[in-house]
Amino acid sequence: MSPKDQMQTAGYDLSLPEVQVVLPPEREGSDGGGGSGGKWARAFRRFAQPCLAELLGSALFIFSGCLSVMENTEGTGRLQPALAHGLALAIVIAVLGQISGGHFNPAVSVSVFMIGGLHLYLLLPYILAQLCGGLIGAGLAMTISSEENFANSSGAAFNVVQGDGQMGRATVAEVVMTLFLTMVVCMGAVNKRTHSLLAPLCIGLTVTVGILAG
Repeated sequence: MSPKDQMQTAGYDLSLPEVQVVLPPEREGSDGGGGSGGKWARAFRRFAQPCLAELLGSALFIFSGCLSVMENTEGTGRLQPALAHGLALAIVIAVLGQISGGHFNPAVSVSVFMIGGLHLYLLLPYILAQLCGGLIGAGLAMTISSEENFANSSGAAFNVVQGDGQMGRATVAEVVMTLFLTMVVCMGAVNKRTHSLLAPLCIGLTVTVGILAG
């Protein structure tokens, strides 16, 4: 590197950023003296507890989002579903994020894993927990919604694309908004250098923006 380049990079931190790895901390005195009970407790905290948090958070998030679409008040347009999705996601991340990292989305889990913030042995269980939680949340929303509202909203399903000509534009929009979401998660919640206490709110608002943008 030339002296000029060295002077230009002197003010920048070029070290690799540290990331927060999802791994529940050990509790003092909880291993029961190293017996089998302590091993089961540690296994529960390291594996089952985060997956259960992802299951519960995904169910609550999808339940709130689907219900906001099914029961959407006339005249509010996209505003009601956008706010319901964003606020619900921000709440579950703030409450459950310290247990599992607060992903509640397979794309988020994959992106966090790729930057070193999630162990490989948790990736597939996280995705399965999120999918099962989504099914539970959607089922609960369908159960308590009236048949008329469910039919009018197509069960809160994605039905914007009506023809093959719209497929390309919809795909580009999904890619860009998914990139936006995963960037906010990785930079705002996982990367220690750019970590923000407002990460749950920022992530929820990102989902809100995505829905309002269409």
